[in-house]
Amino acid sequence: MDAKLDADVIVVGAGLAGAALATSLARHGIRVLVLEREEVFRDRVRGEGMAPWGVAEARALGLAEVILARCGQELGWTVSWDASVPTPERRRDLIATTAHRAGFFAFAYPDLQRVLLETANAAGADVWQGARVVSITPGRPPTVLVRRGEREATLRARFVVGADGRESRLRAWGGFAVERDPDRLFIASVLLRGGAAPRDAVRKVVNPPIGQAVLIVPLGQDRVRPYLMYRTLGARKGLSGAGRLDAFIQTCLAVGSPPEWFAGAERDGPLAEFAGAHTWATHPYRDGVALIGDAAGTSDPSFGNGLSLSLRDARVLRDQLLAHDDWDAAGHAYAAAHDQYFGALRRLERWWTDLMHEVGSEAEALRARVFPRLKEEPDRAPDLVGVGPDAPSDEQARRRFFAEE
Repeated sequence: MDAKLDADVIVVGAGLAGAALATSLARHGIRVLVLEREEVFRDRVRGEGMAPWGVAEARALGLAEVILARCGQELGWTVSWDASVPTPERRRDLIATTAHRAGFFAFAYPDLQRVLLETANAAGADVWQGARVVSITPGRPPTVLVRRGEREATLRARFVVGADGRESRLRAWGGFAVERDPDRLFIASVLLRGGAAPRDAVRKVVNPPIGQAVLIVPLGQDRVRPYLMYRTLGARKGLSGAGRLDAFIQTCLAVGSPPEWFAGAERDGPLAEFAGAHTWATHPYRDGVALIGDAAGTSDPSFGNGLSLSLRDARVLRDQLLAHDDWDAAGHAYAAAHDQYFGALRRLERWWTDLMHEVGSEAEALRARVFPRLKEEPDRAPDLVGVGPDAPSDEQARRRFFAEE
């Protein structure tokens, strides 16, 4: 490394994407500095489950075993049903039926952050917590102005990675253009402790005529996290804040959730509601600065692919940096790949929104045409859980999914 540089790679943000990338690069002998603003990780409403295609990415990064050993659990089954019609529940053995022979990883996110940051440190990454990034300047080399306590320093690196989340400031400092879809789905969630919700599988109840669904994920230590997804018709339901817990539960029950999911449970974290619109930076690399995780693109959290997408970003960028001596070329190769797989995931999630969450006569006519065909030929449906953006998403796949051929 150039002696004038403070690190080969500076990673801004130590969530899943940033910590995963830092760990993997450090294991390959790259000098990594991680800058993380928070000193103590606290619960916030976010995804805390990783689909099997994301588990495959965790394996490729060498992180699956540490996640399971120190903060997570693998759930081998999903159980789902349609509350709008008298149909039996559908049970899926994920390990037997997914391409990667993987289950669904579940964990409390603050625990995951702590474990992965410790793992990055043990791998040789230099970790600064309580470090607030003031600005970054793209270039060759890019620079980062950081404040730590009362001191400010300008750091230089061969490559800077922005992993600072969906409200990324680095995105603006780096001059990245951001695009956003119109609001369609909203999601609300809270962490619950106790109660009688089953702890053996991920469960989901859908109610397509009203455009709503509820997913519940066991997190271990007697905790579960229910998620309410609903089609917005112009206004949120106002399901944020501790005083809205009863309203949240009643709304989940109205979708068709079993009452025992909530019986005797107590709130163990904040209740919050937010929009699920896709937001992304086109070609998330320029002049020595790359974006990964939610900073690069947020998929609709209603479909639970955000954590898997973060790991895909970390793995693809790692592979490109290790494969190229020219890290500018590596950054562009990563960004081109990200545009492709994020675009595919966005298309697939929009198809499922059209089918399961739109309301009204046209939506009902669509479901009347599609549902019987899916029952006869389940492989018409793109497997978001199993393979995510690697499922076919071209025009032929779209026509087959919507029974238009």
